[in-house]
Amino acid sequence: MAMNGLIIFITWTDPRLNSPMYFFLGHLSFLDVCFITTTIPQMLIHLVVKNHSVSFVSCLTQMYLVFCVGVAECILLAFMAYDRYVAICHPLSYAQIMSRQVCVKLVSTAWLFGLINGIFLEYMSFRNPFCRDNHIENFFCEAPIVIALSCGDPQFSLRMIFADAILVLLSPMVLIVISYARILSSILGRASCSGRGKTFSTCASHLTVVLLLYTSAMFSYMNPRSTHGPDKDKPFSLLYTIITPMCNPIIYSFRNKEMLGAMVRALGRISLAQDESV
Repeated sequence: MAMNGLIIFITWTDPRLNSPMYFFLGHLSFLDVCFITTTIPQMLIHLVVKNHSVSFVSCLTQMYLVFCVGVAECILLAFMAYDRYVAICHPLSYAQIMSRQVCVKLVSTAWLFGLINGIFLEYMSFRNPFCRDNHIENFFCEAPIVIALSCGDPQFSLRMIFADAILVLLSPMVLIVISYARILSSILGRASCSGRGKTFSTCASHLTVVLLLYTSAMFSYMNPRSTHGPDKDKPFSLLYTIITPMCNPIIYSFRNKEMLGAMVRALGRISLAQDESV
């Protein structure tokens, strides 16, 4: 929370980070904060108290927020890959192509698609009645596990969620792969050794985040039902809802000199303000 909050603060207040890459990074950190606050508080409560019950409304709300934030983050990562492609392959036209208005529209598209897609996934998860022992073998309400508890035939809902995962996960992944394939072709063809190293370092941060989020989400939502189980599901659920949001600020910050410099300046301003108030 502290690291993501600091990234949000410096990307929105530091004039030296006034570029599309940091604009997207600030929104990515905001999505990570949403992920953390959606799943961790309830998990911490259940670790402390003996009563592990969750109301139907709480489960419904939590699942919608996870859907909304997860889908928005998948699409935002694809837009970030496109931003890197334009910056590296079309540097002279970068400011024109990735204008402030375009960036706002792309981020708004990610959020809007997440909000709308979350409604569809929520309906698919709760369309059947629940009449069994509603025991969720996970630390939050995850769709495949909740659907398995319903009384009706879960196959239709699972197939719809699988089809939606193809759209939400594989389509952005195709855009990411195409973007980085063209980036790789471009830098191998014309960049110097130092330029290649800097470009690879910048892109490696984004690819690390993509691999963490996409692989865990694909295992959770695109695997056959027979392969699901508490021991198999929990590690991947933990990875994309908690570990990835925790790692994102570390991955982006410590591999980026501009981010480190902005963090030092921000912490210096905060320390100075505290000294003056004393």
